[in-house]
Amino acid sequence: MTEEAAPAEREPALFPLPDGARVPARRVVLLTGASGSGKTSLTRRLGLPVVALDDFYLDLDHPDLPHRFGIVDWDDPASWDGAAALAALERLCREGHTEVPVYDISTSRRTGTTTLDASGAPLIVAEGIFAAELVDACRAEGILADAICLRRPRVVTAWYRLLRDLGEMRKPPVTLLRRGWALLRAEPALVRKWVALGCRPMNPAEAERTVRALAQR
Repeated sequence: MTEEAAPAEREPALFPLPDGARVPARRVVLLTGASGSGKTSLTRRLGLPVVALDDFYLDLDHPDLPHRFGIVDWDDPASWDGAAALAALERLCREGHTEVPVYDISTSRRTGTTTLDASGAPLIVAEGIFAAELVDACRAEGILADAICLRRPRVVTAWYRLLRDLGEMRKPPVTLLRRGWALLRAEPALVRKWVALGCRPMNPAEAERTVRALAQR
């Protein structure tokens, strides 16, 4: 990965297709960032087809779920079905439609499926805390347009995360506070990990400009 340019000099990047890859009808922007960093708000403003990667979480009774602090560690990629997420992105990029799960965060279970249609769209955005786990695989399949990690002051991120989670009653308040404190402390290391996996760190405004420019190519 090339050295990150200063925000004022940043040019939208388009990952090149691997040699011999079949050109897909559309490509995907992987969007990650700490929980509460503004991923969902950004995707709403962009108006592009969105795959919510959190919908690929495993059900609460799955035997292989990782645990931490005496509860399921939903921030561990092992709590998530990355293979199914990748397969859905491949179908969406090449065929224009795919079935995706519908996941209820409050009960930690899939409640059904829905069809996502991206026909006619130049780009797809796949957002979630595990998006960086798919960078290498999407690049190898020739469907990666860009990989972005949203970054803003972590106290701001923690505040918005708490307001969202309490408002949506995602988990009991004590669990949310315990998890929120752990995420606040872990965020710098997480950003470093996502960058090492191939994501470019940007604030929400930079990311919006970059994705809009890609969509116009």
